[in-house]
Amino acid sequence: MATEPESVASPLLARVAGAIAQAGGWLPFDRFMAMSLYQPGLGYYANAARKFGHLPQDGSDFVTAPELTPLFGHALARQVAQALEATSTDEVWEFGAGSGALAQQVLDALTVLGRAPARYTIVDLSGSLRERQRASLEAHAGRVHWADALPERMSGVVLGNEVLDAMPVQLLVRLGGEWFERGVTLDGGGHLVWADRPTDLRPPFEVPGEHDYLTEIHPQAEAFVRTLADRLQRGAAFLLDYGFPEAEYYHPQRAMGTLMCHRGHRSDSEPLVDVGLKDITAHVNFTGVALAAQDAGLGVIGYTSQGRFLLNCGLLDLAQRADVRQNAMMQKLLNEHEMGELFKVLALAPAASAEGWVPMGFATGDRSHRL
Repeated sequence: MATEPESVASPLLARVAGAIAQAGGWLPFDRFMAMSLYQPGLGYYANAARKFGHLPQDGSDFVTAPELTPLFGHALARQVAQALEATSTDEVWEFGAGSGALAQQVLDALTVLGRAPARYTIVDLSGSLRERQRASLEAHAGRVHWADALPERMSGVVLGNEVLDAMPVQLLVRLGGEWFERGVTLDGGGHLVWADRPTDLRPPFEVPGEHDYLTEIHPQAEAFVRTLADRLQRGAAFLLDYGFPEAEYYHPQRAMGTLMCHRGHRSDSEPLVDVGLKDITAHVNFTGVALAAQDAGLGVIGYTSQGRFLLNCGLLDLAQRADVRQNAMMQKLLNEHEMGELFKVLALAPAASAEGWVPMGFATGDRSHRL
């Protein structure tokens, strides 16, 4: 029986309370975030409540680029087709495929281009989302497969759209000139509250000044790209998400961090409220991800804004054949004050797959030098 949204919070809170007790009364935020999002059957991405959609009236919480317009996936597919050809691979891997909209768009476009992969593998931990993906991808059933984890060795083109931002982060807070790790505990009434502990952890970029400052560090996102580097023998990876290079991420004026929650198409900064009923995200430190990838053996083959990437992939050409509504939605993908500038695209590849070609998405406007 599907888990109803109203039934999620109470049993999940009991699990969190148990984890706090087992940890001695204090739980690091990354562990709390992992439980809130991924606790089997109860976490936000593990329960049956709807996540993706255009309006709160449809029961959704937020919209991603593929739900806005298929032009997004069709433009990305051009980059995928080039990368498959350049790296002599024939498989696409998508992490966190959400509703399955991006996979459908990419596969539809690749089929039209005559470059449909032999296999499209979705790596997703959510059983409820997996069922929705199966329904969306019925027309490509022979090519689509699902996996719970990466194999020891793999090749192909890897896609991750809004995946890194949902990976648990640790919170660091500077108070009175001293650094603490912020975690979660219970007050006398059994309510979740913040609690800080002294720590030797520091942001990777020195934050000037001594003013109070809250921020995040991203060990799980960095561990993800290290694992990808270990497993990806041939191919390329394209990671699309909202975030900044390190100097912008840890800017002294960004004193409240980037942690954000999403529910009913509204945003708030209170992850200890409505646990399991809303999304929790943090912006991506693209410099940290790029350095972790490089240290593990992947090369950075491109980094730019989403708007520039999509234009380079021929989005405007595709838009000429689209209707008025699709073109209106396309503007949200490109406009600097919406998704065009806040979202970035980072491309990575093993050394053997990085030479002899320039990914079309970075043909102009590459910002790798700013990482």
